[in-house]
Amino acid sequence: MPVTVLLVDDEPLVRAGLRAVLEAQPDIEVVGEAADGAAVIPLVRSLRPDVVAMDVRMPLMDGIEATRAVLRTVDAPPRILVVTTFEEDEYVYEALRAGADGFLLKRARPAEIVHAVRLVAEGESLLFPASVRRLAARYGDNHPPRGRLSEAGLTEREADVLRLMARGLSNAEMAARLVVGTETVKSHVSAVLAKLGARDRTQAVIAAYESGFVTPG
Repeated sequence: MPVTVLLVDDEPLVRAGLRAVLEAQPDIEVVGEAADGAAVIPLVRSLRPDVVAMDVRMPLMDGIEATRAVLRTVDAPPRILVVTTFEEDEYVYEALRAGADGFLLKRARPAEIVHAVRLVAEGESLLFPASVRRLAARYGDNHPPRGRLSEAGLTEREADVLRLMARGLSNAEMAARLVVGTETVKSHVSAVLAKLGARDRTQAVIAAYESGFVTPG
């Protein structure tokens, strides 16, 4: 089965460009388009896409509110990939806080776009550690602290895994660093997400920054 994608952007040329790149792949199918976040909910419910490629700045409903609405109201919601012009935009940070699974720059190369869609469709988070650090440093203080991670009851090994997640390491890279198997790392990652009440790695990393467990510097 191909990965199905819904494109949401108020610029027709952006949607056309993304469609051309994605539909050139045999394992990806663009099933619909929308010009504003206000149209996302009914399209998600009718088309059931695996991934929504969502612009953050749109006239009626921006990608932040659309992301919140999808995750709040849709059963088994799709993965959401924010598409943005500026990676250090506050809108990007707010979208990640709202539950987006990562972000993609509009100037990304075709191969990067395809990789991003496949990655989030598989349940992974598309993290750019340096960008997330800068976003947290710039905008994290605009939000109340998410509490002390010590209250989440992370074990020492789980805390180590969270620090490595914040650096953007993959499961295989973490396994090599910690000298354990990848299945063990997956178990630790799942435990971290459960204890933090995080939807995915992106949410866990943002919580780590905002709580002060990991510092942007």
